[in-house]
Amino acid sequence: MSQTLITQEFGIIIAAKNHKPTILNPDFLKYSGIVPTEWELARQPIYTQSVSQVAFTNGIVIIAEPTRVMFIEAIENKAVEEIAVAAIAKKYVEALPNVEYEAVGINPRGYVAFEKEQDAARLFITETLLSAGTWQEVGTAPVRATLNLAYTLERGLFYLSVNEAALRNPDETSTPIVLFSGSFSYEVKSETVLERKSSIHLALDNWQVDLSAYQEIISNKFLGKTSEDRTVVQNVFATSAAV
Repeated sequence: MSQTLITQEFGIIIAAKNHKPTILNPDFLKYSGIVPTEWELARQPIYTQSVSQVAFTNGIVIIAEPTRVMFIEAIENKAVEEIAVAAIAKKYVEALPNVEYEAVGINPRGYVAFEKEQDAARLFITETLLSAGTWQEVGTAPVRATLNLAYTLERGLFYLSVNEAALRNPDETSTPIVLFSGSFSYEVKSETVLERKSSIHLALDNWQVDLSAYQEIISNKFLGKTSEDRTVVQNVFATSAAV
């Protein structure tokens, strides 16, 4: 097939016990050296007791909750060496070493577009990835499906969700897509502060390996071709219609 994986977003989630969302604000991020002082806010930060969010104009968003902190980057046409979110996550952990971090998730997200036929994304899941059967004939409309897969890789667990969605175009039309949302999961050893830090750094230092593995699995195993695609686009998903 001719479809190509478009890798659009890269996120890092660090699970933690008793993390205080209220600590997250632009001043803390800049004075602690977590982000450069020249970074500009994309919008006003969000502050509540249960969640804080700071978004920058370069596409990086940091979200703090009591049980986790998320670092998300829209990797719009960025080369791999330009992706900064892993380095930001490391600096955040260094600034708050006494938080009880528990796990690290490396989360790439991308999609494959089907421009020629509106039903092609659904058919890719129900006919290419799934076997035909009478289970698909129930109801008055074609069945829609979401796949949740778990792989055991040498470095750890890799979870992959595959579902149908739509890409909103500038002219208000939409293009059917299949979303591939991945997550590499790593447990953090946490007997001491130093051990926690070392364990987190080990996971974050290998983010490029995980990103490459995600792209190769989708391109080779799902699309049936060899591809070293690194194309990324703006986050313009419209997923409500088909997820």
